[in-house]
Amino acid sequence: MMPERFCGNIYLAVGSTDMRKAINGLSILVEQAMDLNPFSGDLFVFCNRQRTIIKILYWDHNGFCLWYKRLEKHRFKWPNSPQDVIAIEAKQLSWLLAGLDFTSAHQRLSYSVLA
Repeated sequence: MMPERFCGNIYLAVGSTDMRKAINGLSILVEQAMDLNPFSGDLFVFCNRQRTIIKILYWDHNGFCLWYKRLEKHRFKWPNSPQDVIAIEAKQLSWLLAGLDFTSAHQRLSYSVLA
């Protein structure tokens, strides 16, 4: 079961991933291709070439968890980017899993002084 209120980092592996990979294969991919620590507790999100399957790998205290979602109709709005890894926020992951394009959402504005 996915953590409901996740406050760590979320990383997307841009491009397509071979969905025959399970926990061992995906954790090696995180460590070697993404250059990240699979034991960090962060979420690592992967998608297949057809954009119909998403897998999320994370370390949960004493073991890996692998979350899997397959769409029967339609496709995920997976980002195209020259980067190998994209960091996103939890709300963006929710939008992605709901079938929305999180890349076209308004960017957060921040101000330091009112004039």
